[in-house]
Amino acid sequence: MDIVSSSEAIDRQRRHLLGAAALALAAAPLGTIAARAQSAGSGASFTALKQVNAGVLNVGYAEAGPADGAPVLLLHGWPYDIHSYADVAPLLASAGHRVIVPYLRGHGTTRFLSGATARNGQQSAIAVDILALMDALKIETATIAGFDWGARTADIIAALRPERCKALVSVSGYLIGSQKAGGMPLLPKVELQWWYQYYFATERGRAGYEQYRRDFARLIWQLASPKWAFDDAAFDRSAAAFDNPDHVAIVIHNYRWRLGLAEGEARYDDLERRLAEAPVIGVPTITLEGDANGAPHPEPAAYRQKFSGPYEHRTLTGGIGHNPPQEAPRAFAQAVIDVGKI
Repeated sequence: MDIVSSSEAIDRQRRHLLGAAALALAAAPLGTIAARAQSAGSGASFTALKQVNAGVLNVGYAEAGPADGAPVLLLHGWPYDIHSYADVAPLLASAGHRVIVPYLRGHGTTRFLSGATARNGQQSAIAVDILALMDALKIETATIAGFDWGARTADIIAALRPERCKALVSVSGYLIGSQKAGGMPLLPKVELQWWYQYYFATERGRAGYEQYRRDFARLIWQLASPKWAFDDAAFDRSAAAFDNPDHVAIVIHNYRWRLGLAEGEARYDDLERRLAEAPVIGVPTITLEGDANGAPHPEPAAYRQKFSGPYEHRTLTGGIGHNPPQEAPRAFAQAVIDVGKI
């Protein structure tokens, strides 16, 4: 994964979202953690973004905390964006961390440097993006945390490049997959949860997502976090990220690739072969799960053996769904702070 990139930060103002959200964190108990879901969100936002050339992308990202702080990368999922971490970032910054929250390819202000680059959403390509970002920002190693696509990306880096991942926080645990695994049929009641994956496999699904992407995202938010009473302002802050010109292409390719209905790029073939072997993760890890996660997800016992290093699982109770950093930011931030100590 030799990556050559150039850094080009265009906004030198460091973002600090301090105040009430940055009160000192109390020690969290191990195992099950009570975390009340937010009723409408705090309204926090990132107003000062930066851009940097990294690999095939010009990446948009938010940054908080001291420049010499221990680095933390926070990776969002789909259909979400960096605002999932708007309340987490100031908590980590106040604890002395340098916090980087990037838009994944196809989201927000992240853009491809060339129109000729394949709009590829396969899992290894996104992981290479994050390694390129770390190189561009001169970050040798970092604690990496994420959910959904972000958790899968963090898992991949922890598994294949453990020297770059000091510690891992992964919602829903071990999410590394393969096209072979994606082709295995599941019980009908489980397949039902993946309805959008099959919808996206059709041209009608692609056109439907193109036309109704915000309605689609809102529906996924509601299904994945049925007890999270987010308000219109919180949704609109994130939905703006879906206006990225490559968003639909990346999302559709991601899900079609998983089912073996779209080709990946040859440059990632070796990485995918290694990932298909389901490599064990040896870095210190905390896995998280919300007690009201309405999205497809494995049970913690199913992935425990995939983590060979220091490990802990925490279940977040109180109606927490698929997006713990936004629904339970304090508990998520505490996991990031604690993972280096287990």
